[in-house]
Amino acid sequence: MLSSTSKPVIEATLPVVGEHLGDIASVFYDTMLGENPDLLDLFSRSAQATGEQKSALAGAVAAYAGHLIGQGPDAAVFDHIAERIAQRHCALGIRPEQYTMVGRYLLGAVRTVLGDAVTPPVAAAWDEVYWLFAARLIGREARLYAMADVDGAEPWRRYTVVTKVAEAEDAVSLVLSPADGRPAPIFLPGQYVTVAATLPGGSRQLRQYSLSQAATGGTLRITVRRVRGRNGTPDGVVSGWLHDVVRPGDELTLSQPYGDLTLRGGAEPLVLVSAGVGITPMAAILEHVARHQPDRPVVAVHADRSPGRHPLRADILHHGARLRSFDHLTWYGPADVDAVPLPGNARVYLCGPVPFMQLIRAALHQRGVPDDRIHYEVFGSEQWRPAALAQA
Repeated sequence: MLSSTSKPVIEATLPVVGEHLGDIASVFYDTMLGENPDLLDLFSRSAQATGEQKSALAGAVAAYAGHLIGQGPDAAVFDHIAERIAQRHCALGIRPEQYTMVGRYLLGAVRTVLGDAVTPPVAAAWDEVYWLFAARLIGREARLYAMADVDGAEPWRRYTVVTKVAEAEDAVSLVLSPADGRPAPIFLPGQYVTVAATLPGGSRQLRQYSLSQAATGGTLRITVRRVRGRNGTPDGVVSGWLHDVVRPGDELTLSQPYGDLTLRGGAEPLVLVSAGVGITPMAAILEHVARHQPDRPVVAVHADRSPGRHPLRADILHHGARLRSFDHLTWYGPADVDAVPLPGNARVYLCGPVPFMQLIRAALHQRGVPDDRIHYEVFGSEQWRPAALAQA
């Protein structure tokens, strides 16, 4: 809880911070990475090129400040945001001591941008907000590491590429077996892993990929779409490396599985809606249901540019055929959301580009589906932005 001393200061200064959030984020990001270039390994090169990465953490802290004073996301919404951030931090191997450095650079950026307006009381109030936020995340991340039986100082594990299969245009699946001979981790359908890629030239990059099959205890599978640069932005470095360089027999470094877009218990009908490579967590969820709840009704809906770019379609049809009630709908053009079968009391899962999910979510609202029955995954820096789906 924010102290009584800091609350009125945050109420007075939050509008100013919000107005200058873009500048604060740029100064914070550029200064921290300029003085600590090793941190570049945590961030996508394409996200850096487009500038979308810069507003991530600063925006989350500002949203938390609004939450604390009753002018931002309510408790349930912010719980979801904080959980998503904590899950992603664990997948990246973030450690508690890194929060000290981040806080120093973030508050330094506030001082740089706002100048003399940052009096000692203002600096103290924002420092309190940051550390309340950091303490919440550090505590949750410690619990997640413990649940995953991970030493936070060394969160990585080596896997051997068993097979590599072309799934569709610009999409391949890699089946991975633990190189140490121990069982693969049991995970919840819908979770993802981080691939820590050591690229030609020695640079290291981290990327998250959803697990695209249900847990078997023997192997993990990721399905990767090659990222093509647009409007002058570079191609995806890691996706290109996985497509062009990695071969069966090679070893990859992975995190434990994390993520909160996971199948909830119960027997309600499921509606799985995806676009592009967002089909990957849906494939894992559907396989899990086919194995363990074949009487559970499922509707699977997928949007893609063309049939040739539609990955895992054979998997979806195969697992769907094992269900007593299964509907399958594809869009290779405009999405007709009203055509989606929507059973009563359905629980809906979304994964795909943010504009696509905004469209689907708005249509679901119009058809009477409440927010607490809509679950979604956002990859990339958009995941940090509380308003990523709020405009739907």
